[in-house]
Amino acid sequence: MKKFPESTRVNTNGIELEVFASGQGKPVVLCHGWPEHAYSWRHQIEPLTNAGYHVIAPNQRGYGHSTKPDAVTEYDINHLTGDLCGLLDHYGYDDAVFVGHDWGAIVVWNLAMMHPDRVSGVINLSVPFMERGPAEWVGFWEQALGGDFYIVHFNRQPGVADAAFAENCENFLRNLYRTNQWNHPPPELPPGMPMIGMAQLESMPGDPLMSDEELKVFVDAFNHAGFTGGINWYRNFSRNWEIIGEYEQTITQPALMIYGEYDMVPASDTLSDHVADLETVSFPCGHWIQQERPDETNTAILDWLSRRYPA
Repeated sequence: MKKFPESTRVNTNGIELEVFASGQGKPVVLCHGWPEHAYSWRHQIEPLTNAGYHVIAPNQRGYGHSTKPDAVTEYDINHLTGDLCGLLDHYGYDDAVFVGHDWGAIVVWNLAMMHPDRVSGVINLSVPFMERGPAEWVGFWEQALGGDFYIVHFNRQPGVADAAFAENCENFLRNLYRTNQWNHPPPELPPGMPMIGMAQLESMPGDPLMSDEELKVFVDAFNHAGFTGGINWYRNFSRNWEIIGEYEQTITQPALMIYGEYDMVPASDTLSDHVADLETVSFPCGHWIQQERPDETNTAILDWLSRRYPA
């Protein structure tokens, strides 16, 4: 099992975050996605530390032992980006390179757009910059993909997915954290079964992504925190669509985008329209890029940092 830093508590933006930090030097902040944990960066922290960076990996609001506000609106993009600005303030930094995966990537893109002076560079995995477009996102997805699409389900049936995942926490996470699914026959699922049905299934195609000991870190964290905080990030998509309408939809900082070739999240053909200084790489893996392909991910990140943000 990978060595991981001890946690500390950081006051930021009116809440407390559970933070795992290591090393000294220029700051690199690692932002996890859903349903994840700072431990999803376990393969990256030591190489970044050894390269001379101060690595800061928070459990973001709603996760692990970080604060879990009750109000849904406390998880909008203003709060999520404000937490990261406050994290920099705590450590005495004006700016940092931010690295995001999945929902963490969404937060990092918006942080770079909304608070450009706090972000010196962007490295994002899986989720490209989300173009705002003329229609708010949840309604658009409902029309295009139907009510069983998981983000629509989270918004239209509050509490249902939260309870299903919590009741079947280990099964759900074990099914979700898998790799090599593309080498296996697709599962025979009931027509129209929403994503929450995965929680009840005993197994899914593919290979386990992590050992039982590693998986236990995630299971214990969600048994403690529950799933509502993380899902509440999704319940702010419409609110976030309104908020970011005040900003020019461009990223001015240098950026590295890392894709998984078998990721369920598609690569963007128009990312360079919004990100002027962009490099992209891709690996033959699924959604959990930094955990499925840790060596390749570390090489890509460290190469980019050595050129754009040397320690």
